[in-house]
Amino acid sequence: MTAPALPSRYIPWLFVAGFALVVTVNAAMIWLAVGSFSGLYTVKPRERGLHYNAVVEAQNNRDALGWRVDTTWNPAANRLEVAAFDAAGQPLPGARIAIELIRPVAKQQPLPVTMAAVDIGRFAGRVELPARGNWDVDIVVEHRGERYALTRRMFLK
Repeated sequence: MTAPALPSRYIPWLFVAGFALVVTVNAAMIWLAVGSFSGLYTVKPRERGLHYNAVVEAQNNRDALGWRVDTTWNPAANRLEVAAFDAAGQPLPGARIAIELIRPVAKQQPLPVTMAAVDIGRFAGRVELPARGNWDVDIVVEHRGERYALTRRMFLK
């Protein structure tokens, strides 16, 4: 016994259905790629690129200070804790700190965090996160006319 042959009139429609499937999948992937994260982190990347040497110089000046900043996230209390130390490992008395949280995968405004001094060189602030996940913690410490800025990526839940 031989198997019944497939009528040849369906074969062209199988090719059409295969190509339609490929086109549909590609269209869905293009739509997702265009509508998702653009990959741009800064608001004006071209201007930052034009001033790249100034950015590198600021980074070198920051590193020359030798300061260290430790960050701790307490998820039970929704509390961000930051400690700033000088090159000798001593807390920075009288330091001022500013912190913003930036969600790298979302196009939204930075979330400012109000920090209060809890000890010499130690600060804490309560944060109500709109979503858990990876956040860039932008930290600026000012002490005796010096400015130390850094960004630390943290998983906040």
